[in-house]
Amino acid sequence: MASIFSRIAAGEIPCYKVAETDQYLAFLDINPLAKGHTLVIPKQETDYIFDLDDNLLAGLVLFAKKVALAIEQTVPCERIGIAVIGLEVPHAHLHLVPINSLHDLDFTKPRVKITKEEYAQLAQEIGQKV
Repeated sequence: MASIFSRIAAGEIPCYKVAETDQYLAFLDINPLAKGHTLVIPKQETDYIFDLDDNLLAGLVLFAKKVALAIEQTVPCERIGIAVIGLEVPHAHLHLVPINSLHDLDFTKPRVKITKEEYAQLAQEIGQKV
């Protein structure tokens, strides 16, 4: 059975797309730690990030770098934090989160509420800078 991220990449489930290539997709997290929290995935469904082919993994990180720089230009923050947890969805992915302190990357803290209109605007603004 395809993961939810594979279904998003295939266009079966809608998302707030930030950037896309033939191998990678970046979209806003629908349960964000912060405004601009973005997920970056390889389109190839692989559960564990370290099972990715070296070239695909390297490309994922380079694609994420472009997205992170665009987020940083759009959302006021000190840095873009990156996290790889890998337990919540069986599809390799990176979390890119605007942060101002170490505690901003705490996945147990309450999530930010964003309207559909804010999501759409944010995805567009970030996407224009990738």
